[in-house]
Amino acid sequence: MKRVRVSRKGADRVRSGHPWIFASDIEDPADAEGGEAVQVVDPRGQNLGVAHYSAASQIALRMLSREARQPDREFFRRRLAGAIEHRRQVVRDSDAYRLVFSEGDFLPALIVDRYGDCLVLQTLNQGMERAKWLITELLVELLAPRGILERNDAQVRQKEQLPLTVGVLAGEVPERVWYTMHGLRFQADLRRGQKTGAYLDQRENYLAVEAYARGKALDCFTATGGFALHLARRCESVEAVDTSDLALELAEAARKENGLNNVHFRKADVFDLLSSYVLGGRRFSVIVLDPPAFARSRSDLAGAARGYKDINYRAFRLLEPGGILVTCSCSQHVSEAMLLEIIAEAALDAGRTVRVLERRTQSRDHPILLTVPETHYLKCLILEAL
Repeated sequence: MKRVRVSRKGADRVRSGHPWIFASDIEDPADAEGGEAVQVVDPRGQNLGVAHYSAASQIALRMLSREARQPDREFFRRRLAGAIEHRRQVVRDSDAYRLVFSEGDFLPALIVDRYGDCLVLQTLNQGMERAKWLITELLVELLAPRGILERNDAQVRQKEQLPLTVGVLAGEVPERVWYTMHGLRFQADLRRGQKTGAYLDQRENYLAVEAYARGKALDCFTATGGFALHLARRCESVEAVDTSDLALELAEAARKENGLNNVHFRKADVFDLLSSYVLGGRRFSVIVLDPPAFARSRSDLAGAARGYKDINYRAFRLLEPGGILVTCSCSQHVSEAMLLEIIAEAALDAGRTVRVLERRTQSRDHPILLTVPETHYLKCLILEAL
């Protein structure tokens, strides 16, 4: 392997447990090619491990191992087998979950999601793109899925100068698949749906929120209906809102499949809808706010804070006394402390006293590494408005 020398700052970052080294911290790239596995050394030539090198991204090196060994077939097989075993331990009552969570499974820039007997794969940097066919072979060997689809249409690939593409890598993959979660059936469009077909990171939070379900509920940014259908098993009625025609079509199909007649899906802008409901004096027992990421970079934080405060303020005004607000943020740059501060300001402005019932995060198939804060992105707060 080529030996890429990095600065003391870059070396210290790796030694502190973080797998990224930025382009500004590379002192000698050793003519490494994009996607190549390279040995990483500090300014004195001491080994730091092996990484995938990117010739395009600001994240120039993503560490794969502390050992100075070429990551071969057996290396990837061990890492994939370890990820699969972790899911066997933590996933319950579902055949849809994240099978590989990039840095969280020591396979940076690789995502693999399972939907029933199909897998969806994303290779998000030059190194994992180069290893794509080997990874596909190993997944077939380890899991024998019906088919494997690549959803490599994520915009982040453009930072790696990689093409955006969607296609079948192995076997056959239908346009839509059914999967089961906590006794409910859901449908995913693997080629056109959000992320790799559906949102899987709230799976454990669906059950947690269902425990508080009662009366009339409002599910904002419902996507394919995860919160809405879980709430419907205990609520009098559920109104669920989104702007995506495809998501609402999939959610309605799931409603019918599960025989739930107390859920109404509708297309609307959540900000406008909440405002109109406040003016109309509507009241709900439970409100769920699960918006898309408002802050995709640090430069978006000010605008994101205004957006989070706005929707939470309006939700507080719609909750009946003792009502439950479930409020989420999947913006990695918005910390839980920041989110709590924003919500506290919204509650004060709305004249509500709020009790924190639960502070939750992403489901355990999206493992969080203590020294890699980027792996902790989802915040989910269950609050009682007194």
